[in-house]
Amino acid sequence: MERIDAHQHFWRYRPDAHAWITDDMTAIKHDFLPEHLHPVLLESRIAGCVAVQAEQNARETEWLLSLAAKNPWIRGVVGWVDLIHPEVESQIEQFAENPKFSGVRHIAQSEPDEFLLRSDFRRGIALLSKFGLTYDILVYSRQLSAALDLVRAFPDQPFVLDHLAKPDIKNRVREPWLADFRKLAVAPNVYCKISGMVTEAAWRGWHEADFSDYLKYALDAFGADRLMFGSDWPVCLVAASHLQVLHIVENYYSELSEHERRMIFGGNARSFYDL
Repeated sequence: MERIDAHQHFWRYRPDAHAWITDDMTAIKHDFLPEHLHPVLLESRIAGCVAVQAEQNARETEWLLSLAAKNPWIRGVVGWVDLIHPEVESQIEQFAENPKFSGVRHIAQSEPDEFLLRSDFRRGIALLSKFGLTYDILVYSRQLSAALDLVRAFPDQPFVLDHLAKPDIKNRVREPWLADFRKLAVAPNVYCKISGMVTEAAWRGWHEADFSDYLKYALDAFGADRLMFGSDWPVCLVAASHLQVLHIVENYYSELSEHERRMIFGGNARSFYDL
């Protein structure tokens, strides 16, 4: 079975649009385009990827879909639509006509903690299942309780938690993240991306062992049938190469069955996003 990177980004770097890229992240203050990623995927023996939004505008979603049209190995796009807009259904319908439009994400981590509880946001979420679309949950650990309320309100909507909700790996803070993480995993309609870990660790001083507990927690909570590998390239480059990120996950899960590893490294992303 082909391996899939379930979470990566493309951008043409602009300081105004990418203000979150701070001065200590100079490694990613550049353009990152398909021609830069493809040889990296080949080195990692990964056949395809899912491109995920990094900007809160529909223009970027259109651009990502245009990249996917030109590069068949970009298997799906998780884009952005204005879920709180009164005419959000027409926006979703327009993008959903493209078979590579797989899902929607909003950068909720940058919103007030109660954003996921807003009725207008949830009205937008309620429309996704009509078009067979998924939703990526991007939150900090403090927002997990609101995420739990969201997924319980929409038990038939497929959700995936990005980056394990960004636990504080650097300082080895487990609670209340772990308790809330486990509660979220009880919802059967929620998957989890094994992604974004190196940027929550000590960027220039991490060791593979730093991630072992988190990989164990994720496997115990979600099981191999609801986990998917994502590199978070190029964001990961502030701390590790794509291949290093892959090896962290590969090495820890090396004792799993071949079927379980196939699910984590491609099968689950393929079925979740209908690639």
